[in-house]
Amino acid sequence: MRVLAKFLFFSALSLNVSKVTAETANTSQIDAQIEEFVVMMAEKHQFNPDVIKQTLDSAHKNQTILDAIARPWEAKPWHQYFPIFLTEKRLAKGIEFWQQHKEDLQRAEQETGVPAQIIVAIIGVETFYGTYKGKYSVLDALYTLGFYYPPRATFFRSELAEYFLLTREEGFNLQDVKGSYAGAMGWGQFISSSYRHYAVDFDGDGVRDLLNNPTDAIGSVANYFKRHGWKPNEPVAYKANVLTSDSNIDDLLSKSLKYTHTWQDLEVAGVSLNENITLSPQQSVKLLAFQQPENSEYWVGLPNFYTITRYNHSPLYAMAVFQFSQQLKQAME
Repeated sequence: MRVLAKFLFFSALSLNVSKVTAETANTSQIDAQIEEFVVMMAEKHQFNPDVIKQTLDSAHKNQTILDAIARPWEAKPWHQYFPIFLTEKRLAKGIEFWQQHKEDLQRAEQETGVPAQIIVAIIGVETFYGTYKGKYSVLDALYTLGFYYPPRATFFRSELAEYFLLTREEGFNLQDVKGSYAGAMGWGQFISSSYRHYAVDFDGDGVRDLLNNPTDAIGSVANYFKRHGWKPNEPVAYKANVLTSDSNIDDLLSKSLKYTHTWQDLEVAGVSLNENITLSPQQSVKLLAFQQPENSEYWVGLPNFYTITRYNHSPLYAMAVFQFSQQLKQAME
């Protein structure tokens, strides 16, 4: 027993030493990445390296953010996902928002070709019309994910760089801005790079304010969709009937958001639409499956559906936005 006790003691000691060594190595790696980031911001973007270092030293690793990104809503099946967004309360608030900002929405639609109902749906899904714009420090969120979330650290370090640039350009105090756990901000939840590239001063006051100005948010969401290929006056998706084997369906479905099939491909495989809907055989499409409690519901996504996924890379998100937009349009008509 004494020999076993000694073995267990030294085994535990060895494990503890290994753990400490691993943690030290990980800390050293993070320190090196932070130093590399500071040098990059100084050399590439002419920031004072001491200011960048002090700012990062003031940022906090937030475990709640790491927990949140590990369980995104988009991981839910469709029948659990859509009730979060398609509610009477959100619809009522959306109608109120549409009526309040009718002129801005009309102008955005005329200038970009993006329908008012899509713009209203996006802002409603993202922040419930400015009600929930996020509670996390954007600096802390991007710092946490950029240095402590290896699966997407490169992306979030890039967004952290964009955030420094954005706050310098727009005159924000980077310590004060709040947003989502992923660092998205304002009425439309733009990440820093999207804010820099797609935000517009839609009310002409000289400021691109997506944090507090719904008019700028309306114009910026519309501009984002236009720049990502929205096709005016074209449909988004059609509900589909599937009369084919499971194996054929598996061949047509893919996790990739890119469109690799034509309508002819789907039709030959046994997919059909309502009798009064016709598509060109060469129309680029994607077959989509949405999980219901007992079976799957199928839709045919068209290029405008793909454009919605440029805002959030999830077919569930895009379908929720589309269906909500249809509810809004019907209510306003």
